[in-house]
Amino acid sequence: QVQLVMESGGGSVQAGGSLRLSCVISGDTFGNTCMGWFRQAPGKEREAVAVIDRYSHSRFADSVKGRFTMSKDNAKDTLFLQMNSLKPEDTAKYYCAAKRDYTSCASLSLPAASYYDTWGQGTQVTVSS
Repeated sequence: QVQLVMESGGGSVQAGGSLRLSCVISGDTFGNTCMGWFRQAPGKEREAVAVIDRYSHSRFADSVKGRFTMSKDNAKDTLFLQMNSLKPEDTAKYYCAAKRDYTSCASLSLPAASYYDTWGQGTQVTVSS
């Protein structure tokens, strides 16, 4: 089981700007792990944003498709979420989540929050109009 997930890189930007979030895991490696990004705005449910599996297959929510991308630094067990063309509706606290999984977890759909067993504390992203 992944033991620790830690996010960083949040901040405040104007609409149209970019941010890059980072997520570092410990206790396991990307070779064994399914990684997901979620976000939660005040008063709203936690929403799945993206997932990437051990084979680097990825999937994105329709709301961010074409604007967000992911990449990995396998040597540092770090996952990046590059967010471009940000909109005010992207404002939320962003969470990284992980689960040891040897399958192609991104092959069919975005896994629900209940699928993951390790979560970070979250990092705030605020986009002003």
